[in-house]
Amino acid sequence: MTSACRHCGSDLEASFCNLGTSPFANSLVEPQNAGAAEKHYPLELFLCSNCLLVQLDAFETPDAIFTNYSYFSSFSDTWVAHAKRYVEKICTEYKFDQNSQVVEVASNDGYLLKEFVRRNIPALGIEPAANVAEVARDAGIPTVNRFFGAALARELVGQGHGADLIIANNVLAHVPELNDFVGGFKILLKPKGVITIEFPHLLRLMEGVQFDTIYHEHFSYYSFLSAEKLMASHGLQIFDVERLDTHGGSLRLYVTHQENAVSHGPGVGSLREEEVNAGLLSIDGYRKFPDAVRSVRRKLLRFLLDAEEDGKIVVGYGAPAKAVTLLSYCGVGADLLQFTVDRSPHKQGRLLPGSRLPICAPDRIREVKPDYILIFPWNIKDEIISQLSYARSWGAKFVVPIPEVTIIP
Repeated sequence: MTSACRHCGSDLEASFCNLGTSPFANSLVEPQNAGAAEKHYPLELFLCSNCLLVQLDAFETPDAIFTNYSYFSSFSDTWVAHAKRYVEKICTEYKFDQNSQVVEVASNDGYLLKEFVRRNIPALGIEPAANVAEVARDAGIPTVNRFFGAALARELVGQGHGADLIIANNVLAHVPELNDFVGGFKILLKPKGVITIEFPHLLRLMEGVQFDTIYHEHFSYYSFLSAEKLMASHGLQIFDVERLDTHGGSLRLYVTHQENAVSHGPGVGSLREEEVNAGLLSIDGYRKFPDAVRSVRRKLLRFLLDAEEDGKIVVGYGAPAKAVTLLSYCGVGADLLQFTVDRSPHKQGRLLPGSRLPICAPDRIREVKPDYILIFPWNIKDEIISQLSYARSWGAKFVVPIPEVTIIP
């Protein structure tokens, strides 16, 4: 582990959670490489006692992880609907029009920015994955295929792309060079501009035992307190916050320049107080999490072993990164799960890293008629159960592993 915090540079001494070793969660395996050796890396989180940032070491560069990416946002109906609601809300509140400039960092396949384009609001995406950026451009979304940071921010400002609105959804965790990244926000944002930042909330992660959201592509894990410190160190202030249901419980921060005199919404003080009361200002507030994680592992293994002994067929649904962490930590492979399915054609026909579980098209469930369907993306379980309601015709049941194994008839 690196000895210094990636934000403040303090020594890292306190372990938050040790999940053993795991391969890179989004490095799907081609079938012809099924027998090849695979690198596993330590998966241990540390807590900075100074700035409160929970973080992993960086075992690979962002270029190696994100240059060719397998996640496409448009394949989640729930997430697309979330994006539409956001655009409606932000455009209503801030009256963006054809004279505004919206920039989204880590814009993926353009699933969100297309809602601004439909309203004739100038929008620019920044997406480091070349294959994903190409899909966005094909959909008519202007997209820069680069990693975001201070240098790119200066270039964009020089080209007249200073931003009235910067959107950063579920990207802050993916950035190893935090200070350069957030410093880029400060440069790119117009004097009266607004940044909205969404990320899974560390407190909800702890309360919901969401350890499967820990993987190497997520370098950092944020509480409100740590995010506030990070923004302030770059001359930015959080003036409002929303609590969201996405990803098991997320925060949406509203951020602007510190020099702007803006009144703070009531959510800022109440959330800060909640985290302080939960003990997140001291190391002791983080100590119970590892025991809860081990409990989930025991219960999942017990369920799978009992199902095997009873001659039941168990398959998975989804091939998200969280499935790789869950299966690797629990030591589950194709001996206990036959396969998983995923709606994304970019994942079908490949194998999950570590477990080497085959990823099939959803129709495979109709063919096999399993007894249990283990839902890996538990954060959208309602959407998935609705899509697979036909499986109840042969008595299949759904299983959600987090925060504990729950069987849904």
